[in-house]
Amino acid sequence: MQHASFRGTPQYIVADELTRAVDVSIHLGRPLLLKGEPGTGKTLLAVNLAKARDCTLERWQVKSTTKAVDGLYVYDTVRRLHDSRFGEGDVRDVAQYIDLGPLGRAFEAEDRRVVLIDEIDKADLEFPNDLLHELDTMSFSIPETGRTVTAQQRPIVIITSNNEKELPDAFLRRCVFHFIEFPARELMERIVAVHHPDLDDQLLAAALEAFYRLRRVDGLRKPPSTSELVDWVSALRHSGIDPAKLLGAGLPFIGTLLKKEQDVELVGRKMGRGAMS
Repeated sequence: MQHASFRGTPQYIVADELTRAVDVSIHLGRPLLLKGEPGTGKTLLAVNLAKARDCTLERWQVKSTTKAVDGLYVYDTVRRLHDSRFGEGDVRDVAQYIDLGPLGRAFEAEDRRVVLIDEIDKADLEFPNDLLHELDTMSFSIPETGRTVTAQQRPIVIITSNNEKELPDAFLRRCVFHFIEFPARELMERIVAVHHPDLDDQLLAAALEAFYRLRRVDGLRKPPSTSELVDWVSALRHSGIDPAKLLGAGLPFIGTLLKKEQDVELVGRKMGRGAMS
């Protein structure tokens, strides 16, 4: 069945460039590799794409200790050893100790699923290369049982990276790449409106002016992101603050926007010299 282009959801606003990248990735049957600064909605794309297409989302959160095989299947040797020692179950049936991982479940499923491989750059450098064969052939073998799992339908694979490590060229060649630019003001207005639909126009304008002025401060180690702006607006509304107070030198609740002590100190110094005006 032909699906319409992904245009976002009522809760997730997407730029046209990202829509096209999703369409190309699905058409080619290749993973979509997303980069962009934290808070630009890389993870939420997969969540909302699954909602829009009424698909099951299989989420694989990558850590520094994650191995490629973990996404395919896990062999629970500890449980088998326990059963062997205490006489529980038939330990000769190895298959009962095999649990499929997120990618394995997506392969086995009869319905098409969205697989999110989140923060792939946190893993060992060999991790992406170890997935090449499985992502190419859409199948894998389980040596412990001799079983081969082949995809019933090719899943939609979304991979996110925060650019903590360079990814191998061989892996990059097999992906559709898209860098999510930080939202311009017009798009940000729409995003904020999703979370605060009845926001006062004056408060919205003042908050956005102050927010983008803050992001322009040179030397910030972690500029405030979209999610932090949404939280900040919520704090401003809760306090009933006068929008005019956001246009001066100081910013209320700055700890909602800046999360590093060095950034708070830097902004304090620059604001004191009028650099934020």
